Amino acid sequence: MRSPLRGWILPIIVLAILLATLPGAIHRLIQTGNPYLFSQEFFEDMVARLSGPGRFRFILQPVVAIFLGSRDGVKDARKHAHPFLWGLIFHREHRPQLLRSALESVRNLVAIAILLDIISQYLIFRQIHPGAALILGPVLISVPYTTARALANRIARRGGQGPAASPAS
Repeated sequence: MRSPLRGWILPIIVLAILLATLPGAIHRLIQTGNPYLFSQEFFEDMVARLSGPGRFRFILQPVVAIFLGSRDGVKDARKHAHPFLWGLIFHREHRPQLLRSALESVRNLVAIAILLDIISQYLIFRQIHPGAALILGPVLISVPYTTARALANRIARRGGQGPAASPAS
């Protein structure tokens, strides 16, 4: 039997790395007064990330997220579930289950996204900004995942793999 903690090993390692980099980030903040996040330096560094080591992840991670979201959207349609975004926004009673299933599908992918951002920051800038890694990594995953999951559900319902879309959804 698979241990429930097994799926959390990578996220725990990434969390430990983020916590280890936090004192350096706090020290830089105190020294410079620059919070880094959403500063001019942050946006300039974003451009450097697109052309530096690890730029392939800006393609690979969203593609994997789209694949996982499509897979989960088809599963939702087979279970007669509302499309993902619709359920999150308008069906409060389904929100915990939807968030839990999304977390199970993408937790390691998000952890890898954060870890790759930490590695690329170190390789490009020789310093790590944990807040930036926490924002950029999940954005590369969450937007394509949620969109693909909702669209795949709709397409699967219309393609006959699920019930016809009801007027309420």
